[in-house]
Amino acid sequence: MEIVFGSNKIRRSCNNASGRLKTRLDDILAAENMGILKFLPGKLHALKGNRKGQWALDLEQPKRLCFEPIADPLPISKDGFLSLSEVYAIKIVYIGDYHGK
Repeated sequence: MEIVFGSNKIRRSCNNASGRLKTRLDDILAAENMGILKFLPGKLHALKGNRKGQWALDLEQPKRLCFEPIADPLPISKDGFLSLSEVYAIKIVYIGDYHGK
């Protein structure tokens, strides 16, 4: 999958990644589409509230790698959910602990 960065700060963090962040980035790059991430470590999950439309993968607790799917338009299945297998690019928008904010 293709990765786009939401800011230069995030790009630098990812370029210098180690540990679980590097593992998650490697997994994303190796995945053909976002649907593959469901079957890999990191517990892919959709976010709610002010992060609705974003998805996250677990890093070292309590940190998360937060991203948005990139597609125009977003592929929505007949049941109204994002068709993960049709998303081939993401934009990383946040790396950290968003809980309690």
